[in-house]
Amino acid sequence: MNKIKYLLLATLIAVSAASCKKTLELAPEDYFGSSSFWENESQVNNFMAGIHTQFRNQQFQFYRLGEMRGGGLSNVDRQNTSLNDLPIIQQDLSENSTGVSAWAGFYGPILQINLFIQEVEKVGFLAESRKNYLLGQAYALRAYYYFHLLRTYGGVPIRLEPEVSNGKTDPIELRKARATEAEVLKVIKDDVNKSITLFGGAASPADKSLWSPKASHMLKGEVYLWSAKVYNNTADLAEAKTALNAVTGTSLLTGTAASFANVFKQKNNNEIIFAIRFNVGEAEMPSYGQFLYSTFNFDGQHYKDSTVSAGVGNFLVDPLKIAQTNSQQIIQRYGYTFELFQTYQLADNRRNATFYDYYKVNTAVNPRVVTIRNTALVKFIGPDAATTTNKKYFTDDWPVYREADRLLMLAEITNAEGGNPASFIKQIRDRAFAPAADPTPFVSGSKDANELAIFSERSKEFVYEGKRWYDLRRMKFGSDPLVFKSTNHSYGVLTKGTETHKTLWPIERAIWTNDPLVNQTPGYATTKP
Repeated sequence: MNKIKYLLLATLIAVSAASCKKTLELAPEDYFGSSSFWENESQVNNFMAGIHTQFRNQQFQFYRLGEMRGGGLSNVDRQNTSLNDLPIIQQDLSENSTGVSAWAGFYGPILQINLFIQEVEKVGFLAESRKNYLLGQAYALRAYYYFHLLRTYGGVPIRLEPEVSNGKTDPIELRKARATEAEVLKVIKDDVNKSITLFGGAASPADKSLWSPKASHMLKGEVYLWSAKVYNNTADLAEAKTALNAVTGTSLLTGTAASFANVFKQKNNNEIIFAIRFNVGEAEMPSYGQFLYSTFNFDGQHYKDSTVSAGVGNFLVDPLKIAQTNSQQIIQRYGYTFELFQTYQLADNRRNATFYDYYKVNTAVNPRVVTIRNTALVKFIGPDAATTTNKKYFTDDWPVYREADRLLMLAEITNAEGGNPASFIKQIRDRAFAPAADPTPFVSGSKDANELAIFSERSKEFVYEGKRWYDLRRMKFGSDPLVFKSTNHSYGVLTKGTETHKTLWPIERAIWTNDPLVNQTPGYATTKP
């Protein structure tokens, strides 16, 4: 997408649909209406490119919603810096501390998609196959945004028309209450199914930074799996399996110790189904530098693990060469727990492809004592500085869907159906330990034991891919989601009963102040009159 020059509404802003006030105060200026914009295929293609650019701009928000509350991130400062997003990481959410605001900012992109659907459905200059393909992308992308909203807030206002861009400016008319979760789920299912119908038999493109038929089938599989396990619509398990099995022609990268790392280094590789594209000179992964170490707190103080155990070795001086980064601030504002790092077996290739571990050591005593254990995230660190004119750019692609996710969702479905998920888990673990043999192959056990084994693989496979919080909410031990603390496993982050309401996020006061039809998420205290 390095040649993207897109035309969107010149001043339509990213807004909260329920928080209408900002929208209503700024009527669209220089509006490209039907008579002046939607006149040729190039304009339509450029608008869809713009929708994808907006999608890329949401990458860190997708991550924040899908992973930060999942228990993998530390709330302990190990670098003498202040940490970001602590209310989210610590589950300290309330009406006055909502973690994210304005419905996560998703109604702005939804507005643009609604406009695209409205206008493209009317045009007559596009070939039918091209028109259907573009609409297939639009309906699926809208479903993807609403799926995040459903999993974050539960019921949300449903907006399927571009009211503001159509000239509706009366704040009373624009008010809209939150729909039920069932109603939002129906919209998502309708959109993703319509997308698949519109795509028909179209092939997915080689450029995997564009939404494709395969991506729609992955989304349907994930939506119907969520429906089956969170809302107990058990018949949807079969729908989820059919959708995931419809994704063909992809495979895990395998064969070498570097195979897992190459999934993120090689663009458009065969494991990727859909990814957000980052390129040197175009866009870097936002905020990634805040998952690394701070060089001024690192130089001359830390050892790599192999030298700690021996009690000798050199001090480290910027081993990842992050001082040569292009533009981002490099200071650790986020850190994964060292306990998560320790869940990897030493021979697991994912361990060092995901984290760089380092330690602060008291050298005044013998034997030396490790005082701080820390990790830097290296999974998406980008090409080596030497290959990019001595600058490091964080330009690895960020997978939305890849083959490993498909296999582990199929494992989860098989287990829910009472089957043996070993064939799916084996592929993941074989790649993780390649070219050596898996030292502890998975053996199918009880449904609960299998569920924990699948979650364990997902927790190591998808670090920084925005899935862990959603996995905790969807996956279960017995009848309880893994998100609740339990004596049966160590993954829970909420106390059942007293914190059950926290499975959903609160909304800030400004939303229901501007739209009195909108109520606070159940369970959160509110000062609404």
